[in-house]
Amino acid sequence: MQQTALKILKTGQNVFLTGSAGTGKTHILNEFVLYLKSRKVIPTIVAPTGIAASHLNGQTIHSYFSLGIRDSIDEYFISNLIEKKYLQTRFKKLKVLIIDEISMVSPNIFTSIDKILRAFKQNDNPFGGIQVILSGDFFQLPPISKNNDGKRFAWQSPSWKELDLQTCYLEKKFRQDDNQLIFVLDEIRSGNVSQKSHDILNARLEKDLDIDFTPTKLYTHNMDVDKINNNELVSIDNKSQVFKYTSEGAKSNIEKLFKSALVQEELTLKKDAVVMFIKNNPEKYYINGTTGVVIDFTKDEQKLPIVKLSNGYVVKVEYEDWKIENDSGKIQAKISQIPLKLAWAITIHKSQGMTLDAAQIDLSKTFEVGQGYVALSRIKNIEGLKLMGFNDNALSVDTLILSIDPRIKQASKKASEKIESLEENQLNAIQLSYIQKLGGTIDEKEINKEKEILSKEPKIEAKIPNHIKTKNQIENSATLQDLAKNAGFSLSTIINHLSLLKTEETNFDISKYMPNLATINLIKKAVKEIKEVNNEEDFSEDGKIKLKPIYIKLDEKISYDDIKIVLI
Repeated sequence: MQQTALKILKTGQNVFLTGSAGTGKTHILNEFVLYLKSRKVIPTIVAPTGIAASHLNGQTIHSYFSLGIRDSIDEYFISNLIEKKYLQTRFKKLKVLIIDEISMVSPNIFTSIDKILRAFKQNDNPFGGIQVILSGDFFQLPPISKNNDGKRFAWQSPSWKELDLQTCYLEKKFRQDDNQLIFVLDEIRSGNVSQKSHDILNARLEKDLDIDFTPTKLYTHNMDVDKINNNELVSIDNKSQVFKYTSEGAKSNIEKLFKSALVQEELTLKKDAVVMFIKNNPEKYYINGTTGVVIDFTKDEQKLPIVKLSNGYVVKVEYEDWKIENDSGKIQAKISQIPLKLAWAITIHKSQGMTLDAAQIDLSKTFEVGQGYVALSRIKNIEGLKLMGFNDNALSVDTLILSIDPRIKQASKKASEKIESLEENQLNAIQLSYIQKLGGTIDEKEINKEKEILSKEPKIEAKIPNHIKTKNQIENSATLQDLAKNAGFSLSTIINHLSLLKTEETNFDISKYMPNLATINLIKKAVKEIKEVNNEEDFSEDGKIKLKPIYIKLDEKISYDDIKIVLI
């Protein structure tokens, strides 16, 4: 049960959290993260893909562990990593590591993480002696790559055994809410799919869905996904905006970047296009895997896309860089491009971890074990499925996983019996001791205070972007200081919000926050003179005038805030 798994997690033991799709693995992890944060312990969350990482507000394994595009590492590579101060700071803070979607992590990557942490923590215990939580389901998609010896799964790495994991196999399903779908998924997991399951799926072939929105389309191959996305784009009767990449560095390295990232040489967008981000930028409220809709383009020369994210935020999307660095940190190749791709359709591989109200799924070209299971388990109800076809591979799972599944269940039973045998005061003592070991607080007053702060953090479900919260306070805020206080943000954040509001709505009135006319005229005059001189150092790379030259031109007598507002 979920509560038993949570008890085990709180003891500080290394845990393998597993169970079929929809049993609430992500829910348990979120509960555990909240438990830690309320005790002033910040866990680190990583996953093999951007979309998987986005479900827990984490980041990709390759990004966090600075692996670049490597699948394995050597001692020379680790010695170069250790010299990087930002990584020393990062790993010094690391106390609890959560790796989600562990089924997609190769043995090489798993071993690499172990080696890096032992080196940085200067501790030869597994993963440098920190608590490690591995979450995922090996019936779902395996890693793309195999080891040279043919080993494919993280549990085949020697590092897995050394962790001495407590296994928590969740059994109660929360995502699926109809018996037909649960029956099919359970039969796929058993490796014995009956005619009844085939009949249930056949009844969904080309079935029109009773929904008032466009369902997500899941396909096995990138080629089909690209074709659908391009067709959808063509069908929109809006003007196209084309964004071309720029690059520097050796041609072979540039090709490597294009192969390892989803970045496109040429990206065509239109207003109303459904898109997905392919880069992390938490400051702008998106990470790799966040989806949204293009609602407009900026009015300047660049015509940058303005995207409303699925979490409600509205962001101006600027060019991002993808880089390859050598071991001494020197850039060998760099690509700059808008970090978006079309997303009416996505591959099944990218969908792992998602929950969908409805989906159009094509399993007719299934080539990998687990693909059918992952795709079908994305939906909550069989009524939300439009099946475009399936082949003999679609309902197959890895025979190796079938053979070890009973052992995983047995290990879970053992872990459950062990934790439930503890007296409540014993369990509490173990859990309190672990929080103290992590440097967290066990003071109930402090914990309740932290919980209150955490409960006030904007939740994704709230769907109210921060700049809209600022907008809602403008009417009853006479000054910028009042606005900052009423909206609950810093003055610089408030000014950024006003800039974004002005980008979205050109006629948006911020005149009440403007300085007096004499100050406005002085700022305008300074800007004009700086533009006439056209000194390259006074402008940023995107051609915008910098604040400091204006401030100096005005003898440092007018505040930066006033300058920013007038520029807006």
